[in-house]
Order: sequence, then C-alpha cells, then structure tokens
Amino acid sequence: MRAVVLATRNQGKIREFSALLHNLGMEVKGLDQFPEIGDIPETGATFLENARIKAEAVAKATGLIAVADDSGLAVDALDGAPGVHSARYAGEHGDADANNAKLLDALDNLPDEQRTARFVCCMYACTPDGTAIHAQESWEGRIAHGYSGQSGFGYDPIFFDPELGRTAAEMAPDEKNARSHRGKALAKLLQQWPGFLAQVAE
Repeated sequence: MRAVVLATRNQGKIREFSALLHNLGMEVKGLDQFPEIGDIPETGATFLENARIKAEAVAKATGLIAVADDSGLAVDALDGAPGVHSARYAGEHGDADANNAKLLDALDNLPDEQRTARFVCCMYACTPDGTAIHAQESWEGRIAHGYSGQSGFGYDPIFFDPELGRTAAEMAPDEKNARSHRGKALAKLLQQWPGFLAQVAE
C-alpha cells in the first residue's frame, strides 16, 4: 500500500482519513509516527496558504505524500474574523472557552440577521516533488446568542445551522460530517485523488 502522511496528531482525524483512503490502497500515517517533525508555523494569510505550508513541510520531511487541512470560522460582522486565527482568537492557542466567550461578546446585542458566519476548510495534498491538489469548502450558518449542545469542539456550541435548527454541538457525528466544511472539503479532495495518484505514478 502507498503511504500518505496526514499533517496532524489528532487520532480522530487519522482514523477517519484511514477509513476513507483504505479502499484506494493508501496507508495513512499521523505525525505521531514522525516525532522528528516539530510544530510547523502557520504563517499564511489564508486557509489555503496554511494548508500548503503544512503539507509541503511534511512531504519534504518524510519523502511521502502529505495531506494537511486548515480551517476556521469567518464572521461577516467582524470582516471575516477570527479567520485563520480561529484557534488563538482569544490569545491562547486552542482555548475554546475563551474564544467562544470573546466572540459572543464581540457580537453582543446584534440581531440574527447580522450574525451570519461560516466555517471554512481547505485541504491540500502534495508529493515531495511538489505535485499537488487542493479543495476548499464552507458551512454556512450564524453565531448563536449563547451555548447549546455537548458534542463537537471549538466553536461548535455557538455555531447555529438555520436549516437544521440547531448548533453543530447538538448534532450526531455522522450528521455533522455530512454538512461540515471539513467533510465536504475531504469529499472534494477525494474526487481528485485517482487523477492525483496517476500524476504521481507517471
């Protein structure tokens, strides 16, 4: 089986990607199998740039195909913020409680029609020699006025999907994956995968 490195140490992402790529003859490895690769600075101004930076660094370091994703939340009333800074919006990387509290405070008293937002995900795959494909998708919704739901992570408890009438944190995992920015971006990337592998084999 051909190996591909997913540029993450998140075991949930690795299991999900492994299941999707197994039928294509791919063995998925995570960064936990390459401890020599440290943190990769995400210095890009866009989700695409950050995904590319991570994928190219991992492909070069391992000599294998690498796949990276970068995602975040864009709020219209905040001119697209927190955007690429979503994970560290409140200052500390990955502090979801502080990020959510800061966002709710920034939108305090705004009516629903001014709370429109979307999750965005870009996925980027490349080889050590630079052959690459990418896909970007979004999930439209709005920021709720408070927290609701116990599932998910990050901004899920305050991201409201008007079509389903509940937050991302109130959805079952399969239901969320079918609608989410990450699920749709991965599906679009996989549509390109056979052609990508054909280029690699040439």
